[in-house]
Amino acid sequence: MNIIKEHFSIKDLENLSGIKAHTIRIWEKRYNLLEPNRTDTNIRYYSLKSLQKLLNITTLYNNGHKISKIAKLPEKDLFILVKEITSNKNQKNYYLNDLKLAMMNFDQSLFFSVYNSLLAVKSFREIFFEIFIPFLDELGLLWQTETISPAHEHFITHLIKQKIIINTEKFQQQAPIHTDRVFVLFLPDNEIHEIGLLYLNYEIMLRGYKSIYLGQTLPVHGLQNIAQHHQNITFVSYFTITPLKENVNSYLEEFNSYVGNSETNNIWVLGSQIQDINISDTLKNVKTFRRIDEAVHAI
Repeated sequence: MNIIKEHFSIKDLENLSGIKAHTIRIWEKRYNLLEPNRTDTNIRYYSLKSLQKLLNITTLYNNGHKISKIAKLPEKDLFILVKEITSNKNQKNYYLNDLKLAMMNFDQSLFFSVYNSLLAVKSFREIFFEIFIPFLDELGLLWQTETISPAHEHFITHLIKQKIIINTEKFQQQAPIHTDRVFVLFLPDNEIHEIGLLYLNYEIMLRGYKSIYLGQTLPVHGLQNIAQHHQNITFVSYFTITPLKENVNSYLEEFNSYVGNSETNNIWVLGSQIQDINISDTLKNVKTFRRIDEAVHAI
């Protein structure tokens, strides 16, 4: 059973809202915007309601409203004004804030409400690049600062993956238009971060290519059978936590020993583990991408 996080430190509020802790304290003291609680040992903490209020305040503040004016608004009017602003301007930050609240509350219905509102005005591709990618970038920072737990991350990423899979499914029922190349998507052994790979699978199938999706944590020798049955393969992978940067070149050499280092079979690699490293000159069939949109453009 998921346990909703109800107590937040001021550092948590800073990480979730983007407003510096020092500024939050000033707003709290000068305008009484938030009312912290205290533990038995006199340590201040904030409620989930305080977080929601701060996220709404942040939306207004970032849209040019003076904090002195915001402080005078009743909470009901505060919420209505936020809704008005975001409906008129289609504000990205508003949707990001609601996704954060959905995550912190383990609120599936709020996630679907946000997604359906976005789908009314944007394509799925626009939602992914304009909303989901910035949100996932923030998610990484929230994880690093221990603002969220593994349960929060798993909950929200599962819902995002579900949307990618649903949008991909309609193309899986269609015969490929292009038969000159096959894409094979996989993650290395012990690698489980697959949202980027799932989305690339969507883009590949959208463009009419045959895609073989092998998913998470695949031992490299498991690719040998694929290489024996298909030609002109572009393998696609994400190195997010594995292999380690110092082992990337040796991993790719091992990869080539199983799939054949030829002009017909190549591999595209994305992820944090290939950033700022030099790929060996002997690995002629390896292409790296810093961002997912670069890989999408190359398809």
